[in-house]
Amino acid sequence: MKRDNLSAVSKEIAGKIKKSHRVVALTGAGISVESGIPAFRGSQGLWERYDPMEFAHIEAFRADPGKVWRMLIELDRIVEEARPNPAHIALARLEELGHLNGVITQNIDSLHQAAGNKEVIEFHGNARSLVCLSCGKTFPKERVVIEDLPPRCTCRGILKPEVVFFGEPIPFEASQKAFKLSRECEMMLVVGTSAVVAPASHLPVLAKQNGAMIIEINFERTHLSETISDYVLEASASTALTTILDCLKA
Repeated sequence: MKRDNLSAVSKEIAGKIKKSHRVVALTGAGISVESGIPAFRGSQGLWERYDPMEFAHIEAFRADPGKVWRMLIELDRIVEEARPNPAHIALARLEELGHLNGVITQNIDSLHQAAGNKEVIEFHGNARSLVCLSCGKTFPKERVVIEDLPPRCTCRGILKPEVVFFGEPIPFEASQKAFKLSRECEMMLVVGTSAVVAPASHLPVLAKQNGAMIIEINFERTHLSETISDYVLEASASTALTTILDCLKA
């Protein structure tokens, strides 16, 4: 593990990025905190206010969709106001420069696309559309007028954001692409995620098992820091990624 001066370590990492042919990023809620979106865990996390088994499990949604929708509307209002921060922009710039092959994100906020990333795998879905739990029809969110909770489909089925709740499978295509990228990469940037929720938590392990270098960027150390991370940058995502980008451009 290397936790020396950020500038020196970033310069070293930048040199390794230049030599790597396949670099991918795995991002979690921590990368969007600087955009005003609360993380799920920690003292200020969303799960301090809302029990995930009561508000984020698919069976809880089915049991009382109106209750869960009240939380979703609050979260959606926050996401709607959020804008990409320097960390998102740095990853988009890395892709533009040819140093990043793709982003696997656990986030549902679409900020990577807003920043300019083209190759984004939304591992946990996104909040841009709603799906009917009865007939399976999907609707762009902006076409649904949410007056009464829960919102309903034309068939009267209950609508749910196309995000992955606890107890639901990862979308097949996203899962296949994410595991393929992780298996084939030479370096993985793990940014703003504690990597404790399966199956996303398996991705850095899979990358490491196939010979990839793991660069971890988190405010606090995680279990990855003690097990598989080659570099651990205990800094904000914006500070670390912009420093690495500056080193690359220099």
